[in-house]
This record gives sequence, C-alpha cells and structure tokens, in this order.
Amino acid sequence: MSITDYWDFLVSRRADIWTAFLDHLQITFWAVLLGCIVAIPVAVLLVGNRISWVNSLVFTIANVLQTIPSLALLAILLPLIGVGRTPAILALFLYSLMPILRNTYTGFQAVDRNVLEAARGMGYSSAQRLFQIQMPLAFPYIMSGIRVTTVYIISWATLATLIGAGGLGQLIVSGMGTNKKELIVTGALLAVLLALAVDFVLGRIEKWITVRVKSEPVANTQ
Repeated sequence: MSITDYWDFLVSRRADIWTAFLDHLQITFWAVLLGCIVAIPVAVLLVGNRISWVNSLVFTIANVLQTIPSLALLAILLPLIGVGRTPAILALFLYSLMPILRNTYTGFQAVDRNVLEAARGMGYSSAQRLFQIQMPLAFPYIMSGIRVTTVYIISWATLATLIGAGGLGQLIVSGMGTNKKELIVTGALLAVLLALAVDFVLGRIEKWITVRVKSEPVANTQ
C-alpha cells in the first residue's frame, strides 16, 4: 500500500479512528488518576508507619496485583462487573498502583531528615512539612512513577477492547478479524505515538514544577 492509499484510508475512517483514540485516552486518564488518588496517600502513610509488616503487606499486595497477567485479570473482573469501560479502568487502575506507590515511597524516604528537623525547629506543623517540604522534594520521584505508569497503561489499554471498552485495541482487533493491515498499523502506531506524546508532556510538566520547587525558599532549607 502506498502512502497516498493509506492516507485515503485514514480520511475515510477518521471518525472511527478518532473515537477509538478518545476512548483510549479516557480509559488511560481515569486509570492513572485513580492510581494517583490511592497510591500517593497510601505511600505517605507508609512512610510515617513504624510497623514494618504493614508496609511489607501493602507492597506485596500491590506487587501481586501487577504480576497478574492482563487477560487473566480481565477474565476475573468480567463475571464480577461485566463488560465495558468500568472493568477495564478498574483492571488498569490496579496495575498502576505499584509503580506510583513505590516511587512515592522512595521519594519521601529520600528527603533529608536534617531538612525536616530544621523545619520542625522553625515551627512548621506536620501538614506544612508534608506539603511545603516533603511533597515538593519527593515530586521528581512521584512524577517518574506516574510517567512510567502512564506509558504502561497506554500499552495495556489496547486489551480493553476484549471486554467491550473500545480504545485503539478495537482497531487492532478489527483489523485482525477482517485482515485489514491498515487498521492494525493505525491502532498500533497511534498507541505508540500517544505513549510518546504523553511521556513528553509529563516530562515537561515535571521539569517545570521541579524548577519552581528548587526556586522556593523552603526547598532550600537544606
């Protein structure tokens, strides 16, 4: 197929392609957002927790969830929740927990204790130390976890079509079923481009916020 023919194909199927792209983006967004909402607070609580076996249990559960094969997890959720976007988002949310949890925990652990002691001596409350010192200093670690997770979720979300959630996987599956290579290439290519674009945008956001954090007086108490 020539480039001209492929372009004509894209134009003729633009509505379906655009719908699949938006579905894929929405599934990824909600899965990663829910992962952040759950994993980041849990990691913060674990940092302040002194009972080691609790930390080990939480990380073990998160690790086990991530090691379950994608198709197996979808198969488990299918009879419990049914088909559609909800079980797909739930499955991808479970996959997002471990990298965000681990990176957030590592980031908070990496904060210099002398900085926290200095802030405590200056009269900073626990909340102030958390939001003005620990969170900003741990942010590069947190953002790294979010970036890695998002790229993975974009890839894994192609399987969401198997339970009726749509997304770019729908193009791939349809192409395989009808022997249309154009659909397969389009679905795979868009998934790759989306992952690269999102990673680039998140990287720029990470860099921008990191620069701002380093310019704040509180971040320089060390």
